[in-house]
Amino acid sequence: MKTNLIDVPVICRAWRNGGMMLMSLLVVCLALSSCASSQSQRSRQAALNTAKARVEQPPLYDWRGDGLSGPTTVNVVLNEQKAYIYKGGHEAGWTYVASGRPGHDTPTGSFTVLEKKPLKHSETYGSIVDASGNVINSNAEVGKDPIPRGGHFEGAPMPHWMRLTGGGVGMHAGFIPQPGSPASHGCIRLPRDMAEKLYDTVGVGSKVIITQQRASSSPQYVAGAE
Repeated sequence: MKTNLIDVPVICRAWRNGGMMLMSLLVVCLALSSCASSQSQRSRQAALNTAKARVEQPPLYDWRGDGLSGPTTVNVVLNEQKAYIYKGGHEAGWTYVASGRPGHDTPTGSFTVLEKKPLKHSETYGSIVDASGNVINSNAEVGKDPIPRGGHFEGAPMPHWMRLTGGGVGMHAGFIPQPGSPASHGCIRLPRDMAEKLYDTVGVGSKVIITQQRASSSPQYVAGAE
């Protein structure tokens, strides 16, 4: 009669190998859990930073002119990088702007709106596109940046264009990267929603006064087409 003997060394080796595999699995699980936790923490921190940035960003404009009537006048104040809008001599709102950065200074003085276009493209600044349709220079200037064979220049879009000078300075919708700081090539950029509102409010002949500092009282206005 055969006796079933237990091979103790074999069982020990199997137990030891299984234990090592179990320990390895536990280490891998802990590592994955740590990575997931770290990624989750980074995601939560990124969401908090985004929310904080939104809360801390100042309002770009304030419009209160829908109930007002009369000719529209705009006072652009360069040292504040803001514009104040008046209707019939009463303040109708204000907005951040981005005027010309150093070397592309926005002119000061008294101007009138000479032209309005829903969408205009710059004839001087824009992008250079190669023959395959790829943008190879997104900050190009005509006459300074080379255009490759088969390529072409595309003028930067300027929605809600309101021309102030014959030299190409005007007000239009545009990016304001840092409210309170100049950023343009000489034009007066406005937040898109405010540019649309102002475009609908002013007419050809409306007065725009550009000063370094804000006047102590509302600027005198002249009747213009509305």
